[in-house]
Amino acid sequence: MSDRNQPISGNDLARFSGPNTFMRLPQANGLDDLDVAILGVPMDIGTSWRSGTRFGPKQIRSESAMIRPYNLQTGAAPFDSLQVADIGDLAINTFSLSESIRIISESYDQILSHDVIPVALGGDHSITLPILRAIARKHGPVALVHVDAHADVNDEMFGMRETHGTVFRRAWEEGLIIPEKVYQIGLRGTGYAATDFTEAQGWGFQMFLAPELWHKSLSNLGAEIRRDIGDRPAYVTYDIDSLDPAYAPGTGTPEIGGLTTPQALELIRALRGLNIVGCDLVEVSPPYDPSGNTALTAANLVYELLCVLPGVSYR
Repeated sequence: MSDRNQPISGNDLARFSGPNTFMRLPQANGLDDLDVAILGVPMDIGTSWRSGTRFGPKQIRSESAMIRPYNLQTGAAPFDSLQVADIGDLAINTFSLSESIRIISESYDQILSHDVIPVALGGDHSITLPILRAIARKHGPVALVHVDAHADVNDEMFGMRETHGTVFRRAWEEGLIIPEKVYQIGLRGTGYAATDFTEAQGWGFQMFLAPELWHKSLSNLGAEIRRDIGDRPAYVTYDIDSLDPAYAPGTGTPEIGGLTTPQALELIRALRGLNIVGCDLVEVSPPYDPSGNTALTAANLVYELLCVLPGVSYR
């Protein structure tokens, strides 16, 4: 047994009790000894349709109590080689999107002043822009693996330039990402114009539409992305609405015809070897998730992301 933090075992304390941290890991007040910091960003003031993602981090943590430390399919043992803890939620301003974006960015500057990989539980997708601003200040422009039903490259929404639907246009404009190393996976649905996707392709973004991926394994796609990125710093942002609503109904902007949960696992597992410097999982909306299945799926995808972080040991 490793001397690093371990989730509380369900054989030591019933899974329906104990701390409401991710996987019932210890909660840390400092970052000095951590390799990975899990944090919540409980915000939904950047959404354009259904709200509720402010409750996402709490529900993802709750559903994560079922997850055990060893990945029996891949052999990954993240808690044997990495010191991981839950550092709680960022204190966003629930009445101000602009102020919350500032708080997130400045909080990440403090987190990234330590040698730690931040893993965020959203929260709506607008949280990713301030995160990328801080990531770029430390690492420079990064490669981006963006799994989503939507490209989130609008210029404005209701005159606002910083929302959950404008994130990656702003990131491109500000030079936070390497355009030809941006991979948007699972895109689908309807749009406002025929150019909704093609403009970003002109910037260099590589788009993989969901209908092109139906009935296919995503292992090869993940491996191609990993080879293409190489050893560049990479950020992974996973919007739960990339999955079909049959698998993840609890989200703000659902689109039919999405990815399956096996495809999600294949894709993430194929990213092993990337130099991941941060990641997030966003857009879980518990009010539209009465069974808890969406949050359960999200919690497992976060665990799978932990399993492919740099330095993870395999048994």
